[in-house]
Amino acid sequence: MGRIVILAASTGNNLELSRIWASVADEEGHSSEIIDLCSLGFTLFTPALQKAGAPDGLRELEAKMAAADAWVICAPEYNGSIPPSLNNAIAWLSTNGDDFRGLFNGKAVGLSTYSGGGGDSVIAAMRMQFSYLGCNIIGRSVLSNRNKEANQDAMKSIISQLIT
Repeated sequence: MGRIVILAASTGNNLELSRIWASVADEEGHSSEIIDLCSLGFTLFTPALQKAGAPDGLRELEAKMAAADAWVICAPEYNGSIPPSLNNAIAWLSTNGDDFRGLFNGKAVGLSTYSGGGGDSVIAAMRMQFSYLGCNIIGRSVLSNRNKEANQDAMKSIISQLIT
């Protein structure tokens, strides 16, 4: 049994997608926790704010992510790339703490999106960013939209690869 943190990078359809992931993970015998990045309310990362200290909730987010065996990211496509909530959380996580590389390095990550424009660009952008940070990205991803439901068989396959 593995422990999966599911990061939802929007409050709408991708938060709902994260609930589907949690349900599938639970059905497969794993524990999961959804973290709604939008509800954390982190200030926009800037070097000046970094000097003032980490925002409330960052240490808790970091601890939950570190304790997980794997992460699943549910993020919409924003102008062909990663949404601000996810990018901001990554910026804060990668600039605070004693060993940010330890948080990301070798972590198994599954990628998914509910996007109006198809989602290929956000998957590619997340794949590049999380790979750069040292994560092990599962090759298969889940893309869904109003005309295409999330493929739960694909989710099961990804989870089995995340938790080996």
